[in-house]
Amino acid sequence: MNQEIIGRDRVYEEVKSAISSALGVDQASILAASVLTRDLGAESLDFLDISYHLEQTFGFKMARHFVLEHAEEMFGEGKAIDENGCLTAEAVKLLRLRFDGDPDFLMPGMDMDEVVHLVTVDSLVNNVLDILDSLPETCPACGHGMWKTEDGTHILCGSCGAAASYKSGDDLVIDWLKGVQEKERLF
Repeated sequence: MNQEIIGRDRVYEEVKSAISSALGVDQASILAASVLTRDLGAESLDFLDISYHLEQTFGFKMARHFVLEHAEEMFGEGKAIDENGCLTAEAVKLLRLRFDGDPDFLMPGMDMDEVVHLVTVDSLVNNVLDILDSLPETCPACGHGMWKTEDGTHILCGSCGAAASYKSGDDLVIDWLKGVQEKERLF
């Protein structure tokens, strides 16, 4: 369901707040196209802090594993990341689909640790919106479809007051990979 209860602007402000809190940077310096590592100085542990902040803000679970880790688990070891920890040609195609564009620096054989440079503020906003859009049509507890928010970030059932339940970020990545594999036959 494409929920319209929490809009992109609110999500963007909350993502900026999470990044600012984790990295100690001024929110005014955080732009939609900012790369978290290169432009804002994020390191690997900072991603956990940002994810935790967003989970607490919205009441859902962000993905714990990157798309390539899921691809390896689903399609077999060595399909996306070779024995030297480098991207395969199929992994590059997959990442270009995932990140809506054609990042010039993506090339087969590049170290997978460089992939983190694809994560922008805007890609985080899209991840949050994807999870929020997994809101079910009706409340699993009472069957009514009267979702609302009282604080602007947590969605509740307007009938019984139950907190909304969403697919996890990992489940959404797995669903996306299944759809890509069915359509593109990359692996």
